[in-house]
Amino acid sequence: PRSDCIAAEQLCLSDSTCNATYRILENCALAKTRFLPLDHDSRVRCLNAELDLGNSSLLHCKCHRRMKRQEHCLRVFWTVHSSVTDGYFNLETSPYENPANEEHWKTDYNKLAALLSGKDCSQLAGDATNPCLKATHVCNLSKKCVRLRTDYASICTKGAGSEDTCDRRKCHRGLRNFFEKVPEDFTKRILFCPCQDELCGERRRKTIVPDCSFQYNTKPNCLWLLDSCLEDHICKSRLADFQQNCQPADMSPDGCSQHNHAACLQAYMGMIGTPMTPNYVSNSSAEVSLWCTCESSGNQKEKCDQILGMFESNKCL
Repeated sequence: PRSDCIAAEQLCLSDSTCNATYRILENCALAKTRFLPLDHDSRVRCLNAELDLGNSSLLHCKCHRRMKRQEHCLRVFWTVHSSVTDGYFNLETSPYENPANEEHWKTDYNKLAALLSGKDCSQLAGDATNPCLKATHVCNLSKKCVRLRTDYASICTKGAGSEDTCDRRKCHRGLRNFFEKVPEDFTKRILFCPCQDELCGERRRKTIVPDCSFQYNTKPNCLWLLDSCLEDHICKSRLADFQQNCQPADMSPDGCSQHNHAACLQAYMGMIGTPMTPNYVSNSSAEVSLWCTCESSGNQKEKCDQILGMFESNKCL
């Protein structure tokens, strides 16, 4: 199995040759993060340092979505792979272990859902016609699900309706916590519940409290959104994961080049709580988008349309 990047980093730092190479790469990654232009010699030095790692466990290490010290792990990954993002936003290499290799925990979702259907139905009359409401009721029966859902909801609704603006960073952190720590049985059903009417659609669209997590007063340019994402290790990693797992393919039965629609949905959920948080665009459809526009993109209009198209017209998603 691939080692995680924190273990690989410790191993490298204990070896003097690997340590020296890694320090060079740290400086290269730092320059990149600060958008400092590297001269030709520095670029060559960075590329050579990456090649010098050769078959080192650092070059092949991965991270887990639910691991402790995830940001540290991702920082190590992008230090070693800083040349991957050269000049373009097609990241392609996901720092995350394939979802199939990650431990899938057993959940009591079905047990709780059965318990729920045995309850007094008059209380939950809306459930039959509103799958989103039912998914929320089941979440309320799980201590972890209801606690983390209440956490982000209370942070993300602060300041709503008044002149105070909510704390978007805290709101995003709360959302990531929810989608990382609550089993997917719960989170997927809450986020992707199938709706037949607008009441259900509105509940689904408001799952992530979009007034705080998704919308700005005015729509920023999508390229600005991308820049904010690439400066943030978690967002950059989730975007790389999304690009890898949601790559559309016309000839594929599920529209995905990786033939794994479930991995694409998981990658989509990973984007929620980042500067590039997506959401449903209305109460009456399952279409999703980013909160941004490609107007005034000048000669980068094509690149901007591509970013928006990853969400708006992606057959795999």
